[in-house]
This record gives sequence, structure tokens and C-alpha cells, in this order.
Amino acid sequence: LAIVLTIMVAEVIGGIFSGSLALLGDAGHMLVDALALGLSLFAMSIAHRPATAAKTFGYHRIEILAALFNGAILVLVSAYIFYEAYQRFLEPSAVKTPLMLTIAVIGLLANLGGVMLLNKASHRSLNVKAAFWHIMGDTISSVGVIIAGIIILLTRWYIADTIAAMVIGVIVLWGAGKIVRETADILLEAV
Repeated sequence: LAIVLTIMVAEVIGGIFSGSLALLGDAGHMLVDALALGLSLFAMSIAHRPATAAKTFGYHRIEILAALFNGAILVLVSAYIFYEAYQRFLEPSAVKTPLMLTIAVIGLLANLGGVMLLNKASHRSLNVKAAFWHIMGDTISSVGVIIAGIIILLTRWYIADTIAAMVIGVIVLWGAGKIVRETADILLEAV
């Protein structure tokens, strides 16, 4: 959570000063990830509470609800990224590539650290799996921002930033759809 929050602040500052929508999109995704990780931690602590007379099965489903909420937020984030990308297609703007690339590389390294921290636990809990996919999406997003930065640096084709933002939106939406489907299946007790 601390890693995500630190990199998110760096990406917001870098995105504003560089003019990179892809970097700002990744920062927005990281904000949602920070909320998701916080919610996941909270849900995990609630899930350990013992059963009561009113909650005879305990609080284990709170983690599923947290995962569903995280998935729904990711859908909204991807919609916002698509909206902003559409605006940039209509009015492309210049991007300060060296700053964009520096922040994206730092973000990639931090995200790889987060992936390693959550990978093993993601196989045991759908809630942690949702948090893992948030971080995995950020990792892929950072790679996309780096690729767009390199393209802009070499060709001055600024629309690459917008295309990277749209790819990030698709990745976010794909991960969100998977999480929402899995949580819905559990809540509906599908076989």
C-alpha cells in the first residue's frame, strides 16, 4: 500500500508536469489500487472475526464483497481513461518525454515489487487476487507508458501517449470483468 501511494503521487506530479495522459491514467489506476489494497486489508481483518448469533457463518464473505467493489471501481476507472483518451484524440498535446519515462520506470520497478509481494497470497484468496490484479494492471500500464515514451522520444508522435492510455483502459477493464465475474459466481453460489 505504501509503495502504491508513493508511486501514485510521483505519477500525478510527473503526469501534470510532463503532460502525459498515459502517466495520469496510470496514476488514477494506482489511486484505485491504493483504495483497493486498503479495502482488502480491512476486509481481511473483518473476515477473521468469529461467527456470532446473527452472523452464523462469520464474516468470510466480506472479502468477496470487497473484491466485487474493487472490480466495479476498476470498470469506472477504465471508462474515465477512455473518455480522457477520446478528448486527447480530438486535441493532441505535447508530452515532456524524459520526465514521463523517468516516472514510468520508477513506477514499473515499484509495481514489480508489489507483484512479488502479492503473487503467492493471490492463489489463496479472491480478495488478495483482486488486489494482485490491480498491481498487475499497474505493472502492464507502466510498460505501456514506457513504450509510448520511447515512441514519442524517437518520433515525436504524441498520439502514442493517448494510444497507451487506451491500452491501459482495456487492460483495466479486462481485469475488472474477470474479478466481477468471479465474485458474482461466488455470491450466486454457481457451480
